[in-house]
Amino acid sequence: MKVSLPRKRRRNITLKSHRAAIKLGGSSVKYLGKKIITLIMTLFLVSAAAFLAFQIIPGDVVSSILGTEATPEREEALREELGLNDPPLVRYGNWAAGVLRGDLGISYRYSKNMNEMMPVAELIGDKLPVTLWLAAISLVLIVLVSIPMGVLWAKSRSRVLDAALGVITQVTMAVPSFFLGILVTWLFGILLKWFSPGGYVGYQENFWGFLGYLLFPAISIALPKIAMTARFLRNSMLTEMGSDYVRTAYSKGCGDQRVMYGHVLRNAMMPVITFLGMIVAEIVAGSIVVEQVFGLPGIGRLLISSISTRDFPVVEILILYITFVVIFVYFLVDILYKVVDPRIS
Repeated sequence: MKVSLPRKRRRNITLKSHRAAIKLGGSSVKYLGKKIITLIMTLFLVSAAAFLAFQIIPGDVVSSILGTEATPEREEALREELGLNDPPLVRYGNWAAGVLRGDLGISYRYSKNMNEMMPVAELIGDKLPVTLWLAAISLVLIVLVSIPMGVLWAKSRSRVLDAALGVITQVTMAVPSFFLGILVTWLFGILLKWFSPGGYVGYQENFWGFLGYLLFPAISIALPKIAMTARFLRNSMLTEMGSDYVRTAYSKGCGDQRVMYGHVLRNAMMPVITFLGMIVAEIVAGSIVVEQVFGLPGIGRLLISSISTRDFPVVEILILYITFVVIFVYFLVDILYKVVDPRIS
């Protein structure tokens, strides 16, 4: 027998549903707005702190650039050309306005030829794809291996498997990155000869050869992260499996697969998402040690060389880039949280 509600009551229920949807949508827009404002303010504060910090560091940039060819006249001319005679706040304003226009300044150390310094945007634009592709391959390896491994570990009733995975992950997490890079080079490069150590191929020359070479440094980056993520996911799932809602789901007749993947894994992934966000921010910001070991011309290696040569315009932009990456990744994590659980405010 079909029971129909009175028309007035149906209309009230519909209006309440629409109001709830509007309220939820307004809450989401407000949430996004607050996050975007926080991102912009953080970038502004970090950029100001980074710029002003380099103004008070001891040392004369002009003398460092000219070297043995420095004369008072040439130093004054170069100082005027670089705008170093202006007050710090004026220089920061000009620099910030240039960054907003896409003009990142010029490098003090790198040059196209004897008479033309290299723009920072061009310099970073050449290095950035290396770091981004390395991060992408590393992240794919981490997700594809760690999540199934963590689920298998949490579901396992075998003490042998539990002990073996515990030892493997513990050892992998304890090995330093540079030593892990050396081991990967020795195993895959020297012993198995799957790649030529030091034989980096640029993405402009041979894209597939470039990706093939990046696979091995990506393994060096991914291995400890896989161990940490799998262990973290396993512990999170074990905690969720002891919750009341899991017993309720079983009492309603839900099978193991539905409970594990439809309930436990979804809730257990919430803290793992934050952890993966930390990993992504770390990798995209530049894997300095691994880039050095494998001779990759990425952002991390550029940052080290720029600091050692006092190339402040490059360092300032790289600091701004790293800050943006970290903030933006956490911004995406917050948005993902909101998608997974709309109750988060």
